[in-house]
Amino acid sequence: MLRKLEDLKTIVANEPVKKLVLAPAHDQDSLGAVIKAASDGVVTPVLIGDTDGIRQIAEENGFDISGLNIIHEPGIEASVELAVKMVSRREAEILMKGKVGTSTLLKCVLNKEWGLRTGKLLSHFALFEVETYHKLIAVTDVAMNIAPNLQEKIAIINNSISCMHRLGIMNPKVAVLGAVEMVNESMEATLDAALLSKMNQRDQIKGCIIDGPLAFDNAVSIVSAKHKGIKSEVAGDTDLLLMPDIEVGNVLYKSLVFFAKAKVASVILGAAAPIVLTSRSDSEQAKYDSILLASAASKK
Repeated sequence: MLRKLEDLKTIVANEPVKKLVLAPAHDQDSLGAVIKAASDGVVTPVLIGDTDGIRQIAEENGFDISGLNIIHEPGIEASVELAVKMVSRREAEILMKGKVGTSTLLKCVLNKEWGLRTGKLLSHFALFEVETYHKLIAVTDVAMNIAPNLQEKIAIINNSISCMHRLGIMNPKVAVLGAVEMVNESMEATLDAALLSKMNQRDQIKGCIIDGPLAFDNAVSIVSAKHKGIKSEVAGDTDLLLMPDIEVGNVLYKSLVFFAKAKVASVILGAAAPIVLTSRSDSEQAKYDSILLASAASKK
């Protein structure tokens, strides 16, 4: 059982070292995280961007970039395009966002000619280490899909389950969240939750155990679930929380980070390779942990 994000290192240690391409690389926290991951033997990095800018950041922060592969490309979009093409050609296994807007990066990722499309829905997957919970817990989707419908929620679950299987969580317990734990025809999230649960029971969604609707307290607390008379394999032992929409997900994500002081790693799934796409407010440690997650989730 994974209890801490650093436990991902045990997975990475048994895998070939992945090549990660960071673009544009002149971003302090991203560059620091990549250099630390390289020194720990987690990834082999390729840095794309303005060479002078990269070296200046390294010098100001005491980063050792000697021996690292640096490709000079001062143009923001051009550097991202080059990075995406490298991953598309399988010259790298992980793409990482540097000092660039998310929309610019995704424009390149979704390019029909040389992007990283697979036909799957792209979705965000965050893995949290929360001191008050007994194991790592994942949350999806808090950053990509605004108001997913039933079919999109199925795709989000399947992306997440494939990732969790790579992490050694072979039959993850999925809580489909709603404001209440009872089906209410006026609350679409509860209807979707009931359908997803039944589809799982009928093997239309495989590789996991799904229950819902569950309110947040029922999903993470067996005491709360018992108090409300809920009988569930998932309640109190959830591995993955499926959000009803991006607003709920975003608020929960930031509440866990800023109020609960949780550690987090996050990636974009559904592309041809994991994408480390963190928030500008995420720390260097969060970006390092996200590299660790992407490496563990990546296939080679």
